[in-house]
Amino acid sequence: MITRQHGGSDDVDNLALACHRCNLHKGPNLSVVDPPTGSVEILFHPRRDQWPEHFAFQDAHLDGLTPTGRVTIDVLALNDARRIELRQELLALGELN
Repeated sequence: MITRQHGGSDDVDNLALACHRCNLHKGPNLSVVDPPTGSVEILFHPRRDQWPEHFAFQDAHLDGLTPTGRVTIDVLALNDARRIELRQELLALGELN
């Protein structure tokens, strides 16, 4: 996938379904510096990468297992208070494994 901003098309095969919050946080970012290593890492690619290789849940908190996982969690704010609260509610309802 190549963003329209970087010359990509708006064909369905080039689009990724994302919630409004994730889309706003991601913006045009394709890579980010990983604070623990200082290296530039690419963000999680939903069509190429496998979720379990990069992420794991610890209760309602999402952990990055790889540099890609860590920077994606950070850029998309996947562990902000509202998202953790929602995951806690889903866990209580048995909707999140």
